[in-house]
Amino acid sequence: MLKIAIYGKGGIGKSTTAANLSAALSDSGLQVMQIGCDPKSDSTSLLMEGQEVPTVLDILRESPDALTLERVVHESRSGVLCVEAGGPTPGIGCAGRGIITAFEKLEELHAYEIYRPDVVIYDVLGDVVCGGFAMPLRRKYADCVFIVTSGEKMSLFAASNIAKALDQFKARNYARLGGLILNRRNVKNEVELVQAAAEKMGTRITADIPRCDIVQTAEELNATVVEAFPGSDMAQVYRKLAQTVLKECSCACGEEN
Repeated sequence: MLKIAIYGKGGIGKSTTAANLSAALSDSGLQVMQIGCDPKSDSTSLLMEGQEVPTVLDILRESPDALTLERVVHESRSGVLCVEAGGPTPGIGCAGRGIITAFEKLEELHAYEIYRPDVVIYDVLGDVVCGGFAMPLRRKYADCVFIVTSGEKMSLFAASNIAKALDQFKARNYARLGGLILNRRNVKNEVELVQAAAEKMGTRITADIPRCDIVQTAEELNATVVEAFPGSDMAQVYRKLAQTVLKECSCACGEEN
């Protein structure tokens, strides 16, 4: 089971990238589970045709005894197993704690043993890397971390913080940084800016996703590009991303062994 954490600043296209990655991996014949770790609980929206799924925290607030795998794991039309950790009541509690609780409950319910996914993708907000938001950085949960970024200043700032967290705790059995996923915003000299930032982080650009209107068109249809426009060039971009991510994670596992 390969475990992949996708981080990125809010609004950078992280969840769209993660959903298309999951759809592409599923399309290749793998069993994929995507776990949304953003308090907005919209990570799996494109996979679930715009439908909101009950979150782990919502069900726990309703009744701890009501928490079952059938209620928190939902299969998308493309076969992806979708889970949303959820967030606290606005103004109360810690969003990071929600991630920790969700992980603990999935383990208690033996989700991974029962569904036996080939790949688990954690979609994590990257504006903060403290508390629960750093949980998927740990080797127990992720083999590789990929950071979605553009050439925009704040996006690169968030990416740098995540890379620093991984570097600081690399001796504590944390995951390996697989690289940056450039999700273009057509910023001036964007590739050069991200390449320079990647070098400072000690990594590289592992995938380059061009800006394309078809992504927004698919979102309006509540679908991933891979599902809505399977024959498009952008669908092929996401399929290539899927193969690149698998290769990087396989290399990471090989290094560990």
